[in-house]
Amino acid sequence: MRNGLSGLAEGWQRERSLRTQLILSVAGLAVLVVSAAGAHWLVAYFVLAVLGLAAELLNGALEAALDRLHPSNDADIGAAKDMSSAAALVINLAAAAVFVWALLS
Repeated sequence: MRNGLSGLAEGWQRERSLRTQLILSVAGLAVLVVSAAGAHWLVAYFVLAVLGLAAELLNGALEAALDRLHPSNDADIGAAKDMSSAAALVINLAAAAVFVWALLS
């Protein structure tokens, strides 16, 4: 548990994208609550938002490790970092889609 909390603190300090996503996720959840979205929409959005935050943490960890192990530019390292970032993007786009569908329903 201590290492997990330490990792959250490191992610918060190092990753602007994590901070931004957390703020937007909380704001999105608040909008859905105020708009009286159904419980199923709230749960779906919450799960995807949490998965998005986890993906951002994994992406940041992978990028930090790769930068430490191979600080110079390398096409394969760059591709790995881009794919990790894309995984986070896909989850975040799914959360955004659920948010929009919840507001429209």
